[in-house]
Amino acid sequence: MKYIKYEKATNIKNSNTSTLLEYSLELQDKEIDFAINTISGRYPEKGYCTNKKCKEIAYILEGTGKICKKDQEVIFKKGDLIQIDREEFYYWEGDCKIIMVCTPAWYKEQCEIIQE
Repeated sequence: MKYIKYEKATNIKNSNTSTLLEYSLELQDKEIDFAINTISGRYPEKGYCTNKKCKEIAYILEGTGKICKKDQEVIFKKGDLIQIDREEFYYWEGDCKIIMVCTPAWYKEQCEIIQE
């Protein structure tokens, strides 16, 4: 078992519209990770993002918004759950707080922003 206190989580400013409360730096597990993402606006601000290695589960803890792929738009609200497959291209837009769990564990080098 691992136990991580709130005080040990790391705040990371991902962009002007996305801030992470990252527990994974302390968790140090290559198979799974955990973060809380607060989004205010559109992330990424232009284009799409994709994760080359991870599947992600996103639970909407607070707020509303949408997640958009090139051919699909999903409107979400508090309590909804979204699964994002590896290599999907998407962006978030809204005013929300999202619990994110990735497997295998997310790391910056496997994430890519695609400008269009």
